[in-house]
Amino acid sequence: MGKYREMSRLALEYLGEVENINHVTHCATRLRIDVIRKSLVNVEALKKLPQCAGIVDKQNQIQIIIGPNVNDAYNDFIDVSAWKEGGDSRAEFIEESNDPRNASYYLNKFGNFVSPIFMPVVPAMIVGGMILAIRNLLMNYFGLDINSGTANVLLAIFQAGFTFLPIYIGYTLASQLKMQPIMGAFLGAVLLTERIDDVAGLNFLGINIPQISYDSTILPVILGVFFMYYVDKLLKKIIPEFLTYFVKPLLTMAIAVPVLLIILGPLGTYLSGAIGIFCIWLGDTLGFISQPILAAVYPYMVMLGIDKALSPISVHLIATVGYNSVTGTMGFISNLCIGASALAVATSIKDNKAQKGMIGSFGITALCGVTEPAFYGCLISRPKVLIGTAMGAISGGLVAGIMGLRSFVEGGCPGLLTFLFFVDKDGSLQYVFTAAIVAMVSILVSFFACRVILSIDAKNRVSR
Repeated sequence: MGKYREMSRLALEYLGEVENINHVTHCATRLRIDVIRKSLVNVEALKKLPQCAGIVDKQNQIQIIIGPNVNDAYNDFIDVSAWKEGGDSRAEFIEESNDPRNASYYLNKFGNFVSPIFMPVVPAMIVGGMILAIRNLLMNYFGLDINSGTANVLLAIFQAGFTFLPIYIGYTLASQLKMQPIMGAFLGAVLLTERIDDVAGLNFLGINIPQISYDSTILPVILGVFFMYYVDKLLKKIIPEFLTYFVKPLLTMAIAVPVLLIILGPLGTYLSGAIGIFCIWLGDTLGFISQPILAAVYPYMVMLGIDKALSPISVHLIATVGYNSVTGTMGFISNLCIGASALAVATSIKDNKAQKGMIGSFGITALCGVTEPAFYGCLISRPKVLIGTAMGAISGGLVAGIMGLRSFVEGGCPGLLTFLFFVDKDGSLQYVFTAAIVAMVSILVSFFACRVILSIDAKNRVSR
């Protein structure tokens, strides 16, 4: 029996049963459930779910904070609810709120849409990047032969994590668009075939096809799947139902593939280059300024769920440039500052050993990369302490900006256990040492700033 079955049963009841669910996915720590009618959801009851660290209520999406075991919770919820993607009863979100459709509204919608596309791919990129770091460390410092079978196997794992990104992204994007996911993967696979990828002199019906290498790219397949989505919708309206199963996929690919190869693929490649150049320029030019600002606001971006809107930038930079000097380090700094702040709160508690131990465990967990328990279970109820968190993040961000810290692995829960994220492609430890300095500054400043704030606050309460 699954650990999260009882939680899943109650969650299903409070969400308005399976008929009110439109989509289910998860990120690194949260179960994300899109609902059809928000009025059927009992948010207050959801907050009291067993084995739940908190609830984030966002428009048509309920996020149940679980922690590192979120995949187990996801599997139990799918099993208990018997929910299936693309079922006949699926409907779009029914807008029942009079909230203004401002920039925050659309940013949240974008983040909610992007997260299920990129988050499932992140584990492959993490494993691939860390395997490459281990391989390079073994070759540089432990004498591993570059031509050995071990080195080649490790390199193959890395390449599998990145080379086939068009297939992975094609699958997840098609799923998010409520299409058959295999069609998106199929379109991505076409780009990587040896007869298409980086082949010169191709044409289709006499129209020239530009020579482009599509491995490790994401924008071409994204444009292609979006185009395929509209082709699929059009064909669904005009093809008789008894021919749909065979004829619609055939015509969809016959239309989508040439358009992708001739128009959308080159356009996506051009845009990818432009985005990469701009992001590198931003990091190199404004790194001194941008890093502390991004690190300070990142906890609130996570709280609001809009951090997922940065996923495309991170995935793109790691896949194409090989490193991320813009958004790659702010999660690392932010997580360490949240952990240090929680530990400051724990060490300031004198009369409640149970609470002290619980918050202390939250702090250790956050230092290792999982911050939701610390943020929601400790810091959000102590807003003054968050000033100390911000001071640490700004200090760590300044050091990171000045020293040019870069991350070479995308995603995951960066913290004290992920220093391999900073091993560069040649196996150099330069950025690992830089990350260690940044970590020390972030932790120490956050901890002592929070202790000072807590001490002052305690004295003010006594004097009243």
